[in-house]
Amino acid sequence: MGSTRFPGKPLADLCGKPMVAWVAEAAEASGVADTVIVATPDMEIREACGSMGIEAVLTSHECPTGTDRIAEVAETVVADVYVNVQGDEPLVAPASIAACAHPLLEDASIAMGSVYGEIGEGEEDDPNVVKVVTGLDGFALYFSRYPVPFARNPRVEPLKKHVGLYAYRREALQAFATWSQTPLEIAESLEQLRFLEHGVRIRMSKGEATPVAVDTPEQADAVRVLLQQRG
Repeated sequence: MGSTRFPGKPLADLCGKPMVAWVAEAAEASGVADTVIVATPDMEIREACGSMGIEAVLTSHECPTGTDRIAEVAETVVADVYVNVQGDEPLVAPASIAACAHPLLEDASIAMGSVYGEIGEGEEDDPNVVKVVTGLDGFALYFSRYPVPFARNPRVEPLKKHVGLYAYRREALQAFATWSQTPLEIAESLEQLRFLEHGVRIRMSKGEATPVAVDTPEQADAVRVLLQQRG
């Protein structure tokens, strides 16, 4: 609720429904979750979720990243796989959530998964749009706010836009919570780099990039327009 650019944004009304409800419904619609839980440090959000029949748990205000918040929930909510869906993505596609989780559900050796989509016009040089480079085996090599790989020669494939969804096994989450922030994570301000720096491989799956994440009231207005167009 204390977002500096958009105070109260998780409960911002989007066409008659608070933002957090749109995200929770997308998670339900993905078909991969036994339980959908909203993790929040704010009693207002917990109470609002309760009034809508959405399970919510209170977490610490001190969590530096979303993954730290999920790790806190995992201390008491035991599961084999956890999927982190960010609360400011009301247009997230349920199919992308499913794509994030499926590698872990199908292969017990995979500790973590995430998603990429097509990069939009004008997003290559936008530092708010995270890019991911993958190996031939589909695992992430690096994430950056810079347009990597650098185009010294003509690109043979387009840049990959990272979609901020994560699936983790319990062991990976528990380990993450014990690690201090790492140099690359601090430099790029990207929590997933903490996993890579500790040798945890992230299996990337093709998904659908969301057209708008909500960081400002203006972006919330853009989401309302898109929701109205979808009917």
